Amino acid sequence: MSGDELENYESEMELQLYREYRDVVGLFRYVVETERRFYLANAVEVKARAEGGEVFFEVLMEDAWVWDIYRTARFVKRVRVLSFKDVNVEELPQNDDLQLPQDGPALP
Repeated sequence: MSGDELENYESEMELQLYREYRDVVGLFRYVVETERRFYLANAVEVKARAEGGEVFFEVLMEDAWVWDIYRTARFVKRVRVLSFKDVNVEELPQNDDLQLPQDGPALP
């Protein structure tokens, strides 16, 4: 597979993932961002933990969807994430205030 073919494949996979996100975002209550992943979830709990002089966050989610091109199953019943960096949790609007573009993101 050439570099161009790989780039085209990844661009197409990213577009498909965005379309899936657009279709499922209304099913979830929270957006969760960690340094490694982006999640949609219906229940989120964040606990600050300290162990051995290190501080980290334990993030527990239920009924989640994971933004990851390479996962075959993006819907997850329960997720536990440990993060040594910031964790961002936002509550999504629960009405039609959230309008996503229908065409998807601009790809290079």
